[in-house]
Amino acid sequence: MNNNKLIVDVTKEEIQKAPIRKGFGIGLKKAGEQNSNVVAACADLTESTQMFLFKEAFPERFVEIGVAEQNLVTIGSGLAAGGKIPFVSSYAAFSPGRNWEQIRTTICLNDRPVKIVGSHAGVSVGPDGATHQMLEDIALMRVLPNMVVIAPCDSIEAEKATLAMANDPRPNYMRLAREATPIITIESTPFEIGKAQIFESGSDVTIIATGTMTYYALLAANQLYKDGIEAEVIHLATIKPLDSQTIIKSLQKTGAVVTAEEGQIIGGLGGAIAELAAENCPVPIRRIGIKDRFGESGQPEELLHYFGLDNDHIRLAAHEVVNKK
Repeated sequence: MNNNKLIVDVTKEEIQKAPIRKGFGIGLKKAGEQNSNVVAACADLTESTQMFLFKEAFPERFVEIGVAEQNLVTIGSGLAAGGKIPFVSSYAAFSPGRNWEQIRTTICLNDRPVKIVGSHAGVSVGPDGATHQMLEDIALMRVLPNMVVIAPCDSIEAEKATLAMANDPRPNYMRLAREATPIITIESTPFEIGKAQIFESGSDVTIIATGTMTYYALLAANQLYKDGIEAEVIHLATIKPLDSQTIIKSLQKTGAVVTAEEGQIIGGLGGAIAELAAENCPVPIRRIGIKDRFGESGQPEELLHYFGLDNDHIRLAAHEVVNKK
């Protein structure tokens, strides 16, 4: 199992970890080095979002907005209107959680290429609890016309995604996790906005995962292989626009699908795949994610298991949909 040379062996005992947001910070600094039009603004969270790397390198191209997330994105829109490539960062609970209307009206309606980065998303934020565990951001941003929605699986991919966003002419939203998470990709792993990556090939069930959940999807695929089920694992770093061609082709091959995300399944990745499948290739589907409730305080791994977001729950869901074929 796992003959794909573009990802690491997730089953080995020691696997390197790093916060996904760290990759964003490194990528933003590199983007600033490559293009003098890249600018940045933050809502008093430069250390948490890792934007301090850009701030230290280019202080004349950085603006500290303070705790004013509505101003954060409207200033970003103005900078974009003036020909700049603005990255704006905060916690996802506040941006887009607090400033969605400003994003809608000043950025998306005017099609401004503002790059919105929401950190500390998902239940893996941990002890901060429900107020800071942003679970609705994928749904909020996916519904906006012109908006691109990205959820990288590790720090290496976050760096690549940040550089790609700097060169993308559309409004972008990228969600980042807080905790150090397994690094499953390598420098040569492809990344392109709007393109899915098949991390494992299989013929019995498709597992589509995004963000932090791709690691658990790969673990589940290895467990399923021992059960006699070959799972095809698709990593969907770009949730909007969907790589419909790759997804439909996989569903036609396997005839069953499980989705996995660290967010609300209503309107999120699970909703997007259910819509696509219903219109193009109806198959048995099971959505792994938060099921219409808020988060709770706890340790990250404890919460992932409690909310049914780990590899064991993905494995069980795969068995269920395979049995329904």
